[in-house]
Amino acid sequence: MKIKKTCIFITLFFVALIVISAIVTLFRGEVPLKEKVAVVNVEGPIIQAKDTVDEIKGYIKDKSIKAIVLRVDSPGGGVVPSQEIYEEVRKAAAQKKVIVSMGSVAASGGYYIAAPASRIIANPGTITGSIGVIMEVPNIKGLMDKIGVKAEVIKSGKHKDIASVFRGIGSEEREIIQGVMDDVHEQFIKAVSDGRRMPVEDARKIADGRIFSGNQALKIGLVDELGDLEYAVKVAAKMAGIKGEPEVITKKERSPILDLLNGKIPNGVSKIIPKIELKYMYMP
Repeated sequence: MKIKKTCIFITLFFVALIVISAIVTLFRGEVPLKEKVAVVNVEGPIIQAKDTVDEIKGYIKDKSIKAIVLRVDSPGGGVVPSQEIYEEVRKAAAQKKVIVSMGSVAASGGYYIAAPASRIIANPGTITGSIGVIMEVPNIKGLMDKIGVKAEVIKSGKHKDIASVFRGIGSEEREIIQGVMDDVHEQFIKAVSDGRRMPVEDARKIADGRIFSGNQALKIGLVDELGDLEYAVKVAAKMAGIKGEPEVITKKERSPILDLLNGKIPNGVSKIIPKIELKYMYMP
């Protein structure tokens, strides 16, 4: 009986040693962890950049993430959030492989954020391009005149209420706004030129707001090849030197209720709130 207990004890002791040794070896990095590809989803209008930027930053720091796939299914959105995401994608591409996978639409700001990636993959029927700037200014003067309502404006400068919804836009104001639009448009052209390593004049020729199918975009150099998301993940793994099937990770969708509790406007709600601003946005 004592011999049997002794044998059991010795067996358990050696099993414990093996487990402890394996854990120590793992933490020392002697047993390689499965290499990962992270998928970052940008869907719908680009309203704000923080969540996407923070997600990309986290994947840059994570050594187990060997490549990032940016899945873009967006008609674009605000100029500034598009530029902020562009900058983070540019930084990420300088450290890791960043592959863009275009969904149904990756136009205007949706293309802007894709431009600095290591490689851009579109579906043949993806709607992309729309390199341009737009600003919508509602004019409710006619309605207010009909109902007898007038807006009294007190301002410190001649153009302080430029683009007011309560009146039309005069020729002088239109010239001012057009100057701003042209400058921001040039910023878009330069971003495409830099990101795609394309001569500025070549980028300017296709930057008149027109859209392209994925197939057309391939021919003019706006995308590198055609394929779906699964193919983009395989390309990312190959470019990052991953052998075998990579582990694919993605961030879970945030709850709109949690956003409200944290004082944020959920994306679904923010899409219907009117806002006068410059936009890199495809508007069919």
